[in-house]
Amino acid sequence: MQHLIEGVHRFRSEEFGPYEELFERLSREGQKPHTLFITCSDSRVLAELITHSRPGDLFVVKNVGNIVPPAGESGASSTSAAIEFAVDVLQVSDVVVCGHSQCGAMEAIVHGTPPGRKLEHLERWLELAAPVRTVLKQKYAHLFDAEARTTAAAEENVLFGLENLRSHECVQRRLADGSLRLHGWFFKIATAELFAYDPRTGQFAQQIDAHVFDADEP
Repeated sequence: MQHLIEGVHRFRSEEFGPYEELFERLSREGQKPHTLFITCSDSRVLAELITHSRPGDLFVVKNVGNIVPPAGESGASSTSAAIEFAVDVLQVSDVVVCGHSQCGAMEAIVHGTPPGRKLEHLERWLELAAPVRTVLKQKYAHLFDAEARTTAAAEENVLFGLENLRSHECVQRRLADGSLRLHGWFFKIATAELFAYDPRTGQFAQQIDAHVFDADEP
């Protein structure tokens, strides 16, 4: 905790200067992010860092496994609330669902949660992504390597998230009028490589230029 407190003081005294005008403007005018970025709570995945974004650019939602609940899912969901707020109120132009390598949530989807531990809230949350487990059995039975299966689960979970995004009425309306774009990304932690889902090939392709594949392209 002391490290965090010292970091706050260091930012305020040593690094805030170049951002002072930006923060003052954001305080005065409010936030106008261009992208809703849904990613995992994993401490190694930082949306602003990997996209080189500034304060005010991204409306970030982090949850265990970057899971997107379908519309109408029983019980309150902060992720669904964030989708409504970002799409309907903030009027973001893009939504990114970003999975990543070595995802503990996807390992749990594939292999189950650690035995001997009472993780009822985690297990209930992961059940929202149970269809990913079904897809693994249907399409990836040939994968025996644990890491390869976890990667496949993480990529399929991104696609599942995009599918669930489209079930939300606010997203449907914005997609229909052409004012919203959806994107599926996968971040490889060890190399900081970014892969984007290309609907034309049905594959995640390495991001080698500024082009961002639109998940709604034909």
